Amino acid sequence: MNKLVVSNLIHRPLRSLISIVSIAAEVILILIIVGLLMGILNDNRQRQAGIGADAMVRPPGSSFISGVSGAPISIKVGDVLRKVPHVVAVAPVATQLTTEAVEVVYGIDLPSFEAMGGPFHYLEGGPFTGPDDILVDDFLSQSKNVHAGDQMKVLNHEFRVSGVVEHGKGGRKFMPIGTVQDLIGAPGKVSMFYIKLDDPRNVDEVVASIKKVPGMENYYVLSLSEWLSLMTPSHLPGFKVFVDVVIGVSVCIGFIVIFQSMYTAVMERTREIGILKSLGATNLYIVNVVLRETILLAIAGIIVGVVLSFFLRLALVHHYPTIRIELTTEWMLRGAGIAMVSALLGAIYPALKAARKDPIEALAYE
Repeated sequence: MNKLVVSNLIHRPLRSLISIVSIAAEVILILIIVGLLMGILNDNRQRQAGIGADAMVRPPGSSFISGVSGAPISIKVGDVLRKVPHVVAVAPVATQLTTEAVEVVYGIDLPSFEAMGGPFHYLEGGPFTGPDDILVDDFLSQSKNVHAGDQMKVLNHEFRVSGVVEHGKGGRKFMPIGTVQDLIGAPGKVSMFYIKLDDPRNVDEVVASIKKVPGMENYYVLSLSEWLSLMTPSHLPGFKVFVDVVIGVSVCIGFIVIFQSMYTAVMERTREIGILKSLGATNLYIVNVVLRETILLAIAGIIVGVVLSFFLRLALVHHYPTIRIELTTEWMLRGAGIAMVSALLGAIYPALKAARKDPIEALAYE
């Protein structure tokens, strides 16, 4: 039977190749899109952890992912936070999503921000020297080919790149906090506060103390470790829905391609099926042949898809250094399983149709 299956696929190389490529595209679609989402999520977690803060304060009613753009909190709240026991430093940050690219600009007070986790490591240039200066990290510098002393336009304003810093401390673009406040029309307002404690073990006590301060009851206050633990796909709104849509589209691709390929193959091999049945092949045998061909095509497509996903990731990361694509073993296995199931679903009807053929009519078929 295995020789028959292989010979059938080799006899129609173009159709077999199209089926393999289509299944590979299904696997690539799942791995690259999910890998990109996971990469963005985990990269953000690592950069937030790199700030070095122990706790954070966000505006009332915000969730763990809100507050990435705009400045709804008065900067005077920082004075209240500095009076809380065990708090040694408070860093106000005004963030704004840029229209030029899907990036968040960090408006910072440089001394207080560096008090969180230590000073920036400058690879080129140095800190701000004026309101129109900007710092970029090394990934963005490589991606945009900008260096210290160059001009770049952000938020419809021209800035001078005063320095290139090592990545991993929150954002990829940093401006003086007053500049961001002026550009977004929110003077004296910030998006959030990062807090540094004398001992990270006091974080629960500090969070409770802040919530007890009159007027701070509704603020979103939590330890940074707790916030990072929430940065998972299960807590990210829309993540599961988006992944389910991608998987659904992928299943449709695999189903349609295999259905068309196997159905056409069955129609073309009517006489061959009649010969097999006249020689004593049972309905189960005929179904087995078709499904084995499908499984072989699916395995080849899965292998090609996984290999091409790694090459595509290398190409994308080379051209876009700021993005991360994580190809995990878990999702490789999931993608393989999804591709195999969709292929088998597409082959079931053609296989049953082949098994139901009458051997006398099949032998008379021209």
